[in-house]
Amino acid sequence: MMLREETVFGPIRSRRLGNSLGINLLPEQGKLCNFDCIYCECGWNRDGRGDRRLPSAADVASALESRLSSLQGGGAKLDSITFSGDGEPTLNPDFPGIVRDTLRLRDRYFPDAKVSVLTNATRLDAPGVSEALRSVDNPILKIDAPSNELASRINRPAPGYDVRKVVEAMKDFEGQFILQTMFLRCDDFDSSAPEVLLPWMDIVRELRPRQIMAYTLDRPSPLEGLQKFTVEQMRSMLLPLIEKGFDVRVYG
Repeated sequence: MMLREETVFGPIRSRRLGNSLGINLLPEQGKLCNFDCIYCECGWNRDGRGDRRLPSAADVASALESRLSSLQGGGAKLDSITFSGDGEPTLNPDFPGIVRDTLRLRDRYFPDAKVSVLTNATRLDAPGVSEALRSVDNPILKIDAPSNELASRINRPAPGYDVRKVVEAMKDFEGQFILQTMFLRCDDFDSSAPEVLLPWMDIVRELRPRQIMAYTLDRPSPLEGLQKFTVEQMRSMLLPLIEKGFDVRVYG
């Protein structure tokens, strides 16, 4: 499995975000997440090497400024500065301050780059997290399954996760966010099944996000036997939303 072993890594070519410089707010030698998704490229939480050291706001700012300065000096092109890494970035208690520092440094070195955050949206009620996410260009919020029972099969969240609570918290964004959803099938879960797809589309209609990122498996997963969908299959599944004018981006 793929773990990021630097606080700032890349740039890498992202199928969704272009030339992307990554920021990992989690342990450099481990994984830390309140989901344990069956498709996670970082592997299972239990295999996270035991490292629990989180970089501070000062650590991140120093590493980011050094990398941005170097990239600027080399004439690099940068489309996005992306919070991703080995788990859930909002678990870092310095997340709001780190976002502020990142926006400041982006403006100084690469003002045309977008700041993006990939998050499972479980901590929108934590102090400063929702405000920080609403300040970035691309808050990319995850809902893979429309019910707690289905989420337990694919995301395996920590106790207390509630899809309805997450949906209500997302309403504070007033549609100014990107909804990301993984589409896959296995013995225990099928994104195309009516009991998954139809209520998920109801959530989309309720939230009306400015964009939907529909993607499927692209890297090795910890659970064997997962099956990806083709781009054509996903477009067909999402046609009712496309026909209603939703901005649906499909990534195979």
